[in-house]
Amino acid sequence: MTTRDTKINLMGLSLPKMQAFFHDLGEKPFRASQTLKWIHQRGVLDIDQMTDISKPLRERMKAVAEIRPPVITQELRSADGSCKWIVQVESGSSVEMVFIPEAGRGTLCVSSQAGCSLDCSFCATGKQGFNSNLTTAEIIGQLWWANVKLAGFGVQPDTQVDEDGRAPRHPRPVSNIVMMGMGEPLLNFDNVMDALSLMMEDQAYGLSKRRVTISTSGVVPAIDRLQDYTDASLAVSLHAPNDELRNQLVPLNKKYPIAQLLASVRGYMNTLGERRVPVIEYTLIAGVNDHRQHARELAALLKDFPCKINLIPFNPFAQSDYRRPSASSISNFRQILHEAGYTVTVRTTRADDIGAACGQLVGAVNDATRRSERYRAAGNLAVMIDGPGQ
Repeated sequence: MTTRDTKINLMGLSLPKMQAFFHDLGEKPFRASQTLKWIHQRGVLDIDQMTDISKPLRERMKAVAEIRPPVITQELRSADGSCKWIVQVESGSSVEMVFIPEAGRGTLCVSSQAGCSLDCSFCATGKQGFNSNLTTAEIIGQLWWANVKLAGFGVQPDTQVDEDGRAPRHPRPVSNIVMMGMGEPLLNFDNVMDALSLMMEDQAYGLSKRRVTISTSGVVPAIDRLQDYTDASLAVSLHAPNDELRNQLVPLNKKYPIAQLLASVRGYMNTLGERRVPVIEYTLIAGVNDHRQHARELAALLKDFPCKINLIPFNPFAQSDYRRPSASSISNFRQILHEAGYTVTVRTTRADDIGAACGQLVGAVNDATRRSERYRAAGNLAVMIDGPGQ
């Protein structure tokens, strides 16, 4: 007997997997495209509403499948127009997704794990510990919900011509995706790859490969696999110009040091063509990695490595002693990189009034690692690192 627990959740099936589903039902592959459009373009969750599919086939589908997005439990709206939703997942934990409206585009920051198995010292998510990987349905369901919710708010769909020179075939309020929410996307590789394929699938969301970005702390073996699965854009959470400092900020660096990481990133980017470059993300923390010498060292490190640099002023959270750098420190750091020939942007802090700025996402994680318990017991989550003088 088929129960809810054993039914296939069509929300999380990529086009090839949807085609396999209908193949098992003895149906033609075109049924997969029809179903994807109903779910992801029309927002339909009820199989009975799929009127271009015969009633007998709908009955067969309902017997073995369902369409179930994750559950939204809370919605918070920032004074700057950003939105944060708390999403409950099957493990019992809650994750967060954030929509950031800007002129000409709307960016959704998507989570891939409940908590994070890494423990970067400047990130609130890591202090929550780790519970589980999100399913494909729970990842793509965040985009599904955002489009439904934002249409209800009257947010206008993106109608800009994208970087490939074509207007979006199926305009939606969300025009850009960044896998920069809770978790390390490349440690949930298979589910994230299936979700990315739906984001860029013309029969689903039809987003440009240039508008879908994977952010990674540097899981080198997974970066090496990317070319076989996707051509999405890549952002690298670097945050330090040398291994000694990065080991303290991003512990994963002890396993995959900077030289190995950059070589892996270069290998992936070479498969995408000369016009595609990665974004190097660098969180500026006062007194830790924001000195002029750090900027000069970063410029030297990235010499002959085509990239854009995104500086992110640290966003404070309750469990950290780190501080946001001064405006002059940010400006000096940017100027040194700019004079060295780099394209540099400084990320504007958004949605910090609802705890949704970069590095602040926490959700409610049933921590399987007991890391959060250890941090609470320690009482002090951040150790300031002495850097070179200005």
